[in-house]
Amino acid sequence: MVKASNVLKKVPTGIGGFDEISGGGVPAGRPTLVCGGAGCGKSLFATEFLVRGTMEFGEPGVLMTFEETADDIKKNVSSLGFDIADLVARKKLIIDHVRVERSEIEENGEYDLEGLFIRLDHAIKTIGAKRVVLDTIETLFAGLDNQAVLRSELRRLFGWLKERGMTTVITGERGDGTLTRQGLEEYVSDCVVLLDHRVYGQISTRRLRVVKYRGTLHGTNEYPFLIDAKGITVLPITEAGMDYSVSSARVTTGVPELDQMLGGQGYYLGSTILLSGSAGTGKTSLGAHLADATCKRGERCLYFSFEESQSQITRNMKSIHLNLDPHLKKGLLKFHSTRPTVYGLEMHLVLIHKMIEEFKPTVAIFDPISSLQAAGTLEDSTNMLIRVIDFLRKKKITCFMISLTSAGSKSQEMTDVGMSSIVDTWLLLRDTEVGGERNRLMYVLKSRGTAHSNQVREFLITSRGVRLVEAYLGEEGVLTGSARLSQINREKAERLAAKEELQRQQLTLKHRSQAVEAQIEALRAGFLAEQEEFARVAADNKLRDKQIELNRQAMAKSRRLDKQQEA
Repeated sequence: MVKASNVLKKVPTGIGGFDEISGGGVPAGRPTLVCGGAGCGKSLFATEFLVRGTMEFGEPGVLMTFEETADDIKKNVSSLGFDIADLVARKKLIIDHVRVERSEIEENGEYDLEGLFIRLDHAIKTIGAKRVVLDTIETLFAGLDNQAVLRSELRRLFGWLKERGMTTVITGERGDGTLTRQGLEEYVSDCVVLLDHRVYGQISTRRLRVVKYRGTLHGTNEYPFLIDAKGITVLPITEAGMDYSVSSARVTTGVPELDQMLGGQGYYLGSTILLSGSAGTGKTSLGAHLADATCKRGERCLYFSFEESQSQITRNMKSIHLNLDPHLKKGLLKFHSTRPTVYGLEMHLVLIHKMIEEFKPTVAIFDPISSLQAAGTLEDSTNMLIRVIDFLRKKKITCFMISLTSAGSKSQEMTDVGMSSIVDTWLLLRDTEVGGERNRLMYVLKSRGTAHSNQVREFLITSRGVRLVEAYLGEEGVLTGSARLSQINREKAERLAAKEELQRQQLTLKHRSQAVEAQIEALRAGFLAEQEEFARVAADNKLRDKQIELNRQAMAKSRRLDKQQEA
């Protein structure tokens, strides 16, 4: 007999997400009841508990089934990648099918389960089992109407398993107003897990809830779970917190002009970006630029598309010179294209978590999140997206969400999913109609923690990719398209005319300068001529005066000679 311990030990199930919700798994050496309606996944939960216990934790197990044969079970779980036959052959697992027929049971006061105990004890000792599954308990007591005997045998069965220290999972069908048909298993079990498969608006969702867990804290909310090719995955969606750290690193948007509008560096790593706009404004093209830039850095990008297939997106992006095929071949880019109505919102959330954990991207793109309203209400879709954002922020994964808004001026600064206050950066694309043309404009409505432009830029989708050009302002506001080109041409013509006028005036001034220079030269020549004439006259006068003086001297000399002769 196993001695009780003050600290409740737990055995991990290996089922993704469940061990986190339950704080470590199911109680060791005690019975756990897994109950629910038909098709909710009880048998699969129990079988995966055994298989993963054998494969991952080295604990052999015994599956005692009262409905399906061993061959049926092997076939049913083979699609999940579980090789039951191999585990049985290696004596890691025993499957014992116990056939119970009501017609063969004679109810009397001495009815008991001794035969079952003997078979179960033999199977446990044969392989040294640590885990046991009984599937399903109702079939075992199908022939009993005596409630006193039934309750007594149920208590004895659960007590027998606890005495041998078997960590046991028992499956049971949900009853009318009770968790099980007998209404007793839920009270004698130390842990009760309720599985539910519900349909709302023609969309089915599976959910799990830990109804009780003796001796330990556990999540008590409902958690969606997914059954796929790898088994069961449970998502603890209500445990998302805000205790994550943030990064100061920046990543490019894929469009240089948009990087400039965001302080010249792009988005913060691990931040959440919302791009909203009406149909046809180029939202997917901008998302594809981000995916392309991410993959060119050698990082992974996961693209969730809710309206277009992978082939549609890759084909359409080639028209703007974006070839995403090489990134797909290298495994850097992965698309997940599905209609929102294929699953419920919580199932979408489980699938997103699962793919993020497996692919480990640095950027996740959701195109468009507004279509998720088709899978639920506005409030439900908003809550689901908040959980996605919290999850990605904890992982430091850059989240790029595209939202389709209704056309019209009243919808420019609002989103149908109400995410504008939660995101870090909000970009808006809208159409404007001027002069018979529809053109696109981009706004940076907000960008937390970064300097960003308040300018309105024209958004162009060209054969060489997306471009953002500065919009021109005219008398009637922002000019785009042909109006902007006309304005540019007019400004060019005005600049050319001004340049030509300046050149004409420069030529006129040059001619006037040359004329003035000619006049100056003529005046200078006249002045020099007058100066020369003045010098000549002065020289003549000087020569004349000298000659007069000479003549005077000669006359004087002549007179002296005459006087001498007279004497």
